[in-house]
Amino acid sequence: MGIERNIYLQKLIVRKHNGMIKVITGIRRCGKSYLLFNLFKQHLLDQNIDGDHIIEINFDAIENEYLQDPLKAYAYIKDKITDSHMYYILLDEVQLLRKFESVLNSFLKLSNVDMYVTGSNAKFLSNDVITEFRGRGDQVHVYPLSFREFISVYSGNEGEGLSDYMYYGGLPLITKMLQHEQKATYLNNLFNETYLVDIINRNHIRNEAELEELLNILSSNIGSLTNPRKLANTFKSVKGLSLTEPTIKTYLDYLLDSFLIEKAIRYDIKGKRYIDTPAKYYFTDVGLRNARLNFRQLEDTHLLENVIYNELKIRGYSVDVGVVEINNKDKSKSYLEVDFICNKVDQRVYIQTTLSIPDQDKLNQEQRSLVNVNDSFKKIIITRDKVKTHYTDNGILIMNVFDFLLNEKSLV
Repeated sequence: MGIERNIYLQKLIVRKHNGMIKVITGIRRCGKSYLLFNLFKQHLLDQNIDGDHIIEINFDAIENEYLQDPLKAYAYIKDKITDSHMYYILLDEVQLLRKFESVLNSFLKLSNVDMYVTGSNAKFLSNDVITEFRGRGDQVHVYPLSFREFISVYSGNEGEGLSDYMYYGGLPLITKMLQHEQKATYLNNLFNETYLVDIINRNHIRNEAELEELLNILSSNIGSLTNPRKLANTFKSVKGLSLTEPTIKTYLDYLLDSFLIEKAIRYDIKGKRYIDTPAKYYFTDVGLRNARLNFRQLEDTHLLENVIYNELKIRGYSVDVGVVEINNKDKSKSYLEVDFICNKVDQRVYIQTTLSIPDQDKLNQEQRSLVNVNDSFKKIIITRDKVKTHYTDNGILIMNVFDFLLNEKSLV
């Protein structure tokens, strides 16, 4: 049974024939190829597009290795364009095509070509496609399965499904595996033999151990405020290693470029300004994070926060970490944190996350920062408690995580 990924399919459909290169980005094995070669291709066929007008190349496949040569790839595609009707060029892992900018540019000039490419690295998109084509690259970013997509093919109940989702993550192939050993081996091998090797080779990293230690530290501290200086101190005090701040920043950029992690920076809500450091880092897939730690340190609080962050990004929100300044009774000032400030067009939502709200004291604690945000935008506390979604006396919406994850319009 296939998984419908309508949110991304519709993004491709509305971009058809717009004169731009549709660039599908995302972490490896998140479903980019399936989206392009199965779902989108089927859409084209359903629209009565002839199969010989759909040109496909997966540059990651061994049988297509010779097509990584730009002249051979150009000739292969050019030979298939034999009339004036529209042709759809679908290219997978295009960063493996040498001088791909020149090849794509050659076909971009043709009026009867509509191009779609996938890539697993942010740098190739931002530095190459956008620069080379001067605004003619149109990005669609794909994430691993949302919980809503995951549960659509899950055989158990929602509670069991969320536990598995927080444990093994949402890479599509995980949904076809039944045993823990099989899932754990798959995630470990994928992390070490695909993601890590790819980052090391692409960026010519000599000291692999330093990068791996940084990954271990980030994995152990998801959702915690940190910066290169703090990480350097951790290396020195805990690992006994001397690693400079510039080196750590470079490694962090490599991990961000690979889509393995994402960064949420702090925003002073009352001061209306960004605070560059410290920031929070979240894993694009929590299963990969757990595999990196050999499925130890499975703190549900942090994993739930990471899952909620990923869902917000899937829904197209820009997500920051909020800081609220408050005046204390002794006239001193202190700062409270809002887990997420979510912005999309003219919509803003403030979100706190918590595993449980067992009593009024806990509710007061979770509400405190939100109550001190003096604007009219929606303020929500998301909890794993199976409570009925309701408002508090302070106008704060209490929402259980299932209502949030399973209803794509739950924040509207």
